[in-house]
Amino acid sequence: MVCGRSGVKKMGKIAFVYPGQGAQKPGMGKDFAENGERAAAVYELAQSVLDFPLRELCFEENEKLNETRYTQAALVATCLAMTEEITALGVTPDVTAGLSLGEYAALAAARAMNVEDAVRAVRRRGILMSEAVPAGEGGMSAVLGLSGEQTEEAIAGIDTVTVANYNCPGQVVVTGMLSGLAQAQERLLAAGAKRVLPLKVSGPFHSPYLQGAGEALRETLSGIGLMPLRCPYVSNVTAEYVTDSSETKELLVRQVSSPVRWEQSMRNMIAHGVDTFVEIGPGRTIAGFMKKIAPELTVWNVGSWDEFLKLKENWGR
Repeated sequence: MVCGRSGVKKMGKIAFVYPGQGAQKPGMGKDFAENGERAAAVYELAQSVLDFPLRELCFEENEKLNETRYTQAALVATCLAMTEEITALGVTPDVTAGLSLGEYAALAAARAMNVEDAVRAVRRRGILMSEAVPAGEGGMSAVLGLSGEQTEEAIAGIDTVTVANYNCPGQVVVTGMLSGLAQAQERLLAAGAKRVLPLKVSGPFHSPYLQGAGEALRETLSGIGLMPLRCPYVSNVTAEYVTDSSETKELLVRQVSSPVRWEQSMRNMIAHGVDTFVEIGPGRTIAGFMKKIAPELTVWNVGSWDEFLKLKENWGR
């Protein structure tokens, strides 16, 4: 995977962006593995460092795909398999970014990590996150209809609840202990939220309760040699461009327990001249956010082989 200009006639810059946990679905990547030699090779590389049957988990109906300890490696491997086929077309990014877990795919696309190290890291990350808080004690809720600032004001003083994601205008996610989330829901609705929806997750991700998991992840990251970035990526933690991979490990440690500043990240990319986003992976989560952030910009979705062929046929026209 090589970063840089793609050679197609575009006025602005191109970003590869990757979804996070929750985008996974049974059958994801199967059509890429069947039709693309490069994608199949990525699955083989990923399988070489995993202790569960990756293809079976991704391609067949099963109960484990939505378990954090398995989801993370499966989704990152799938996104990178798709990326390999896309870059072979000559479509390459000027910058990358990923939503939470997706940041690891973004790092591999920017050549800071190879496939094996990215998958190895998120396999460990998934285990640590799933074990950080006992099941049934913590959770997350999507807040619809309030800004980030309004959400922060509404939950101020609830010690067990913080903001997890600033996704787009009118959509914020809060995280914490279930008792605190119940109190937060009342306050958020009173503050004018249209809806507050509990999410189907196993813990209070991106909260201070995950600091221990982040510190434990440091040991795994210490065994990974990062390569110089071929193009910058935008960090979830800071929403800023990163051009030196020596900063990356500390940012990934902090990312586990810090809010994901996705809207701020996208606005920063736009300010740097990005006008074309390629969302790589199952679903259209990021495209949905972009409709609220900058609906005038171009978003290509590549989550199936048919969508890949559409990109192949139409890119650069």
